[in-house]
Amino acid sequence: MILSGLEIKERMGKDIRIEPYNPNQLNPNSYNLRLHDELAVYDNHVLDMKVENKVTKLTIPESGLQLEPGKLYLGRTLEHTKTDNLVPMLEGRSSIGRLGMFVHVTAGFGDVGFNGFWTLEIFVVQPLIIYPSVEICQIYYHHLDGDYTQYESGKYQNNEGIQPSMLYKDFTKK
Repeated sequence: MILSGLEIKERMGKDIRIEPYNPNQLNPNSYNLRLHDELAVYDNHVLDMKVENKVTKLTIPESGLQLEPGKLYLGRTLEHTKTDNLVPMLEGRSSIGRLGMFVHVTAGFGDVGFNGFWTLEIFVVQPLIIYPSVEICQIYYHHLDGDYTQYESGKYQNNEGIQPSMLYKDFTKK
């Protein structure tokens, strides 16, 4: 079951934390998150899952930045979120999708206990000019049934910014 916007508001500061919080970003069953002014792009054209792939940081100026098709941009939300006892989920806003922009290529599923900024995997199907602080995606929450262990991954938990893939760490766990 998905929480209503009023239930999200009721749980704010309890098992849902969004900083900064603006009631104008609350929807009937979600909350809009905004795009930070920082992006990252991978330095190499060919990426390798087994190694740390380096990135270069870009800043989105107030005048806008044109994104190009065929390139993956990593962004992040302006808002920091923490969720307990619920499963946070992320979806792009329909207005963004109608411009041919994918906000999260595959990673819209959060873990109970996630604490941090959301890294966005951004891809466009045609050139698109983007701006900082635009409401780019929406977070919504599912109830969780049964016992669970809190998310505590050392890879992405308590992040302070954009997180490139750390899949390479999985290869060294064995």
